[in-house]
Amino acid sequence: MVNIADSIIRPDWPAPARVKAYSTTRLGGVSAAPYDSLNLGTHVGDDAEHVRRNGALLQQSLLLPSEPIWLKQVHQHNVVELPAPMHTEADAAYTRQANTLCAVMTADCMPVLFCQSQGDAVAAAHAGWRGLAAGVLEATLSMGGFDPAQTLAWLGPAIGGQAFEVGDEVRDAFVAHSSQAQQAFQAVPQKPGHWLADLYVLARLRLQQAGVQQIYGGGFCTYQDQARFFSYRRDQVTGRMATFIYFSD
Repeated sequence: MVNIADSIIRPDWPAPARVKAYSTTRLGGVSAAPYDSLNLGTHVGDDAEHVRRNGALLQQSLLLPSEPIWLKQVHQHNVVELPAPMHTEADAAYTRQANTLCAVMTADCMPVLFCQSQGDAVAAAHAGWRGLAAGVLEATLSMGGFDPAQTLAWLGPAIGGQAFEVGDEVRDAFVAHSSQAQQAFQAVPQKPGHWLADLYVLARLRLQQAGVQQIYGGGFCTYQDQARFFSYRRDQVTGRMATFIYFSD
């Protein structure tokens, strides 16, 4: 079995040492195909005992201070402060309490992590195109009381700009908010009304417009990198990865 600690993605960003952040891959768990192997989603049809064991392996491998508080993600811009009840309906969570894990699950949508430069506040957001267009990143900054000038953001594994084909309605939603969003879309030849959308470009634009300049990460493609990542668009029936963050005492 692949060691989870070896397969995990650690953000390459200048966060304070007390801030701990990770993004899982599909490697290192016990689930059988098509959920092989580190599926952390209980809602996708995988064996519940396998999911439980995967969570336990993750906890043991990374010596997490607590269990993640999972959100019921609805592709909108609701933000919740943690600690809060499990499965709160929201697409982002923030905390100012030490050793409290903010976490989101993805399988093509973009996970975005935030931390204050002082290391005393962190957040995680689930940002697919609907959430991005609805303003989930801006809402996370606002609701969490983050100072954009003192905020670091990291863009985790998501479907890449050469694989994410969308229709006019997606492009129109972003361009209506800012004409600069046009740069994130490439027309698909011979398919009028279809575009390749780059979630990373869109996220950076929204963050920069909100005043965040310290933006890291990006460059992944969950769709094309089948060996490392689950992808809903590629496989339909598949597992879920987790991206989470906390700060220690």
